[in-house]
Amino acid sequence: MPLEGYAALGDGRSVALLGWDGSIDWWCVPHMDSPPLFDRLLSPREGGRFAITPDCHYHVERHYLPGSNVLETLFISDTGRARLTESLNSGPAGRLPWGELARRVEVLEGHMDFAIRIDFGTQADTVSPFLAANHNGCVFHAGHILGLVRYDEKRLDVQRMDDLGVRARLSLNAGDKTVLAIICGRDEPLVVPPLDLIDARIDGSHREWRQWSDGLCYEGAYKPLVIRSALALKLLLSSSTGSIMAAATTSLPERIGGPKNWDYRFAWVRDAGYTIEAFLGIGAELEAKAAFTWLLHRLGEHGPQVLFTLEGAIATGTRPVHLPGYKYSPPQIGNDAVHQVQHGIFGDIFQTARCFIDCGNIIDSTSARILSGIADQCADRWRKPDSGIWELPEEQHYTLSKIACWQALSRAVELADDGHLPTTCRERWDRERQRIHDWIEKHCWSETLQAYQFYPGSEQLDASVALAVHFGYPARERLSRTLDAIQRELGSGAFHYRYSQADREEGCFLACTFWLIEARALLGQREQATRAFEAAVAGLAHGVGIYAEMIDPQNGNYLGNLPQGLTHLALIRAALAIGGQEQPGRVTPARDAGTSARS
Repeated sequence: MPLEGYAALGDGRSVALLGWDGSIDWWCVPHMDSPPLFDRLLSPREGGRFAITPDCHYHVERHYLPGSNVLETLFISDTGRARLTESLNSGPAGRLPWGELARRVEVLEGHMDFAIRIDFGTQADTVSPFLAANHNGCVFHAGHILGLVRYDEKRLDVQRMDDLGVRARLSLNAGDKTVLAIICGRDEPLVVPPLDLIDARIDGSHREWRQWSDGLCYEGAYKPLVIRSALALKLLLSSSTGSIMAAATTSLPERIGGPKNWDYRFAWVRDAGYTIEAFLGIGAELEAKAAFTWLLHRLGEHGPQVLFTLEGAIATGTRPVHLPGYKYSPPQIGNDAVHQVQHGIFGDIFQTARCFIDCGNIIDSTSARILSGIADQCADRWRKPDSGIWELPEEQHYTLSKIACWQALSRAVELADDGHLPTTCRERWDRERQRIHDWIEKHCWSETLQAYQFYPGSEQLDASVALAVHFGYPARERLSRTLDAIQRELGSGAFHYRYSQADREEGCFLACTFWLIEARALLGQREQATRAFEAAVAGLAHGVGIYAEMIDPQNGNYLGNLPQGLTHLALIRAALAIGGQEQPGRVTPARDAGTSARS
């Protein structure tokens, strides 16, 4: 199935991906980064799945309920119309203390038969699932996962239920309705909720999602798109810790069959910072505060790292997973970026702090000391090469990394001037940011390209340099010329590659397109930005609003992990910029390094 054929459900603890064919092909239990109970996404022939599929020829219409992460699928055939409503349920007090995957089937017109199939994943052949039914229900075990299959015995015609899985049939007429659900946890006892309560929680979950999205602050022209992206970001926020996962999957390829198949079920400092900014920009202050607190605590414990586990530990490197992979693209878990040096995180940290404070909030003294220490580290380390925002194996003096260090020290100076950070090193930070600016202007500008180059001497382009406009880097004219050069060299239709020659090994990176749009809008090129924004969202419109990391510009197929937080937050920021909506932490790019005018 093409990746745009998937939708996502979530409950603040885990995320499930379900295809238009009624099959749930990915669900990590009980947490977002746990081993998957269903893994057909990476093992199409033998992987775990939970399918409710019409037993006839049919076509599909799908959409999320308005303002909600509850999904509605319409199956339409010659014999009738049926509706499948699906939710990872929550309760009236928030997240349930167990995973509750609920699926309501009802026939609206005529008659329809369904084939029910449940296969429990073997976690890459490391566990062997088994059933141990008792008088309280159909109990299954898959390694440390304990679960129950809940269904109406009067409705479901069970043909097989054993260690290999469940096979059943369901036959419904107009007006008939039934619910199937899986209740599960890890190394914990479980309750056995009645089906009518599970059914009611589907509607309750929708109401809670709707209440949350109705409280967001955006009234611009692109409200449905912004709300949908905000809901996608909310899926990636761990309600138990406040950490923000980069994406809900691992190993979905950046090019079909290629080697760039990474695990994104970690919390990157960069992604967390950008997501916090996006949340603050649309008034989701509870989520922003939880995520910022989590981030500051991790920085206090471990110092500035590239990424952490969702629990806040230092992550591990990659290792292969012995599964076929999505379209035979070899999968893996873990991420080697944990071993890298990335100077961009300095800017991400301080931009996040600036946004938080600009919303009228305050920073405690312990956090202020942590931030001051990180500013000192930035002032000491900016001269060294790093792996850059794209986490490349070759360390260089990447232009955006230098700009991010300038950004970090500029924000640190501003925070000190406003009384939010100790001023002991303020003058040192100020002098150092000027040195960084001078170094960038001397070494990173290419007269040949009429643009800031990828790194000094490369004569290549990097689309992420568009972020410098959002950072408030004081070079409006040069940044505008750089955007033009990026469009010429890296543009492909409505979308853009990350850097020169990336088209040889991957698709277009969706966040880059929205970063360029935001930059155009901030530079006053709003009409051009609006046209580009509408072209991009039109090119993504063949899904249900859950975006991946990349897209193949030749055929429109999604590539990379999904839902991808960077894509959704970049869309939100672009929409805010086009609409002229004031955003916390945003600075207007000035013409000299000594100024950083607030919007």
